[in-house]
Amino acid sequence: MTSKRQEKASAQSTSAQQETTPIDPAAFWQGLQQQGTAMGQVWMNQWQQWLGGMAATGAAAPQPKVAAPAESSEVPQPVLDQLSALGLLQEEFSMRHAQLWMQFMQASASQQANAEQGAAQAATPDKRFSAPEWSQIPYFDYLRQAYLLNADFVTRMAEAAPLEDGKMRDRLRYMTRQFVDAMAPSNFAATNPEFIKTALDTKGESITRGIQNMVEDLRKGRISLTDDSAFEVGRNLATTPGAVVYENQLIQLIQYTPTTEQVYARPLLIVPPCINKYYIMDLSAGNSMVGYLVSQGYTVFMVSWKNPGQAEAALGWNDYLQLGPISAIRTVTEIAKGEVPNALGFCIGGTLLTSALAVLRAQGEKAPVHSLTLMTTLLDFANAGEIGCLIDEASVTTRELTIGQGGLLNGRELAQTFSSLRANDLIWNYVVGNYLKGNKPPAFDLLFWNGDSTNLPGPFFAWYLRHMYLQNELREPGKLEMLGVKADLGLVDMPVYLMAAREDHIVPWQSAYLSRALLGGKTTFVLGASGHIAGAINPASRNKRSYWTVEREGAKPVSQAEEWFAKATEHAGSWWVHWNDWLAERAGSKIKARQIGKTGRFASIEPAPGRYVRESASALAVEAERKQKAETA
Repeated sequence: MTSKRQEKASAQSTSAQQETTPIDPAAFWQGLQQQGTAMGQVWMNQWQQWLGGMAATGAAAPQPKVAAPAESSEVPQPVLDQLSALGLLQEEFSMRHAQLWMQFMQASASQQANAEQGAAQAATPDKRFSAPEWSQIPYFDYLRQAYLLNADFVTRMAEAAPLEDGKMRDRLRYMTRQFVDAMAPSNFAATNPEFIKTALDTKGESITRGIQNMVEDLRKGRISLTDDSAFEVGRNLATTPGAVVYENQLIQLIQYTPTTEQVYARPLLIVPPCINKYYIMDLSAGNSMVGYLVSQGYTVFMVSWKNPGQAEAALGWNDYLQLGPISAIRTVTEIAKGEVPNALGFCIGGTLLTSALAVLRAQGEKAPVHSLTLMTTLLDFANAGEIGCLIDEASVTTRELTIGQGGLLNGRELAQTFSSLRANDLIWNYVVGNYLKGNKPPAFDLLFWNGDSTNLPGPFFAWYLRHMYLQNELREPGKLEMLGVKADLGLVDMPVYLMAAREDHIVPWQSAYLSRALLGGKTTFVLGASGHIAGAINPASRNKRSYWTVEREGAKPVSQAEEWFAKATEHAGSWWVHWNDWLAERAGSKIKARQIGKTGRFASIEPAPGRYVRESASALAVEAERKQKAETA
């Protein structure tokens, strides 16, 4: 039994706990700084003792060794040079870490020295460590600098690795970057001073909000990049007035309502990427490319791809050509009473559109479209950007033997792959903001679109990987068969406007430039600033960024992209204005604005943006998986 003395002590303890004074954030923060400094002093003493012991015994600090090959070895000299470079790099790494320890302790010994160093360190351009706590508190300052040193070492090690295969080197770079980005101290609660400060300032509420944000994202199956509640397709995205005038199993074709009394006689057909929703071309007011084009007097038609479900899981590349751009071209031409359209293709939409034109030309059609515009599009996949390093024979064969037989590539997987190409911006930035700090991301239409993923039919995806990325057959005349004919891009002989983005990590601009040598028509090349999406969707009304052109080219453009750039002139603002001038010259005379039909074959089926764009990739993928399991049970 419990004695009265023990009961009294227990009661006093309980009472003391209930009356505990709340933690003083300032005192807690000061104590944390002192603990960090003390910990650093212990580590430094151990380091100095180790160095002293090594000196006393006359031994050298251990360095990683590179085995020298036997005289009979046939190791190439370049490989030996790389191995030697690795050894020197490891020596440098050890020396830099020793210097960092010394700097750390010198800064910790004096508050003035610490403040001076903090002021200098705070100017670092790395936004992950822009908060003053990263440089003002010695413990976190050391973590930051040690991480940056380690990151530099690992990255340089990857560059110095003795690999002759270019794709293997690219893959090593990719994996190294994933590791380096993931291991940043900013990504972890215990090593992020902003997490601690925010928790103290909010009395722990930021931790609660962060957990709630994480639970919600787990339910959605993805990290929230924006405030999803701020946007809705048809309410404040994809709102340019129009109607669906044609549809089949794979696409809806939208015709937009004119806003000018007169329009150009020649319509404009847009084929967006099928791996995303079309409304990247019709974002919120002021950011809409469609809205801009309609205001300039064009009759605009847009392909809206269906988000594939189980019913579309067996569709292949040929199906996408026939049901997509070919059907759209013929429908638009018929609506325009025989006036063939100008056509624009974006990303893989451009690859599909160009392939379709090559097929139609091989089938004998003289002029399926009047002109062709390609935005950030690959036709030659020799250097397929960062995504190309993830594609090899083994991975493609696996896809062919699984979903290639009839299944779906879940849009979530595709979105995660693209996000990993910019992990700091599209993954870890939101892990820190949403979960560690408990913030809600701000509303951003572009990132809402980025999270609205689409599935792909397995046969289509596997064919695309093999014949484009892996074997690069589209660039070779007569090599690739599509819809029963041999494709030759040289037959695509209409005028072509090629737009690339200078910082594009998906379609390197130098690779986009190679299209000039493949296509049979006269080409105009324009280079926009920024990346794959921001460079292409650069509204003229905002007058941001810049673009480069070479205005007076000879009959035959230069073959090398860098040579072209050396001759190019930079212009402030959006490339849309330059393209509009080019397009207007090929759009024909002005006629009375076309109205969307109320009756007849191409009458309005439903208002824009239509049904297909509203379909959820995750719901379709789950339903397809359920049906597939039921069929195999």
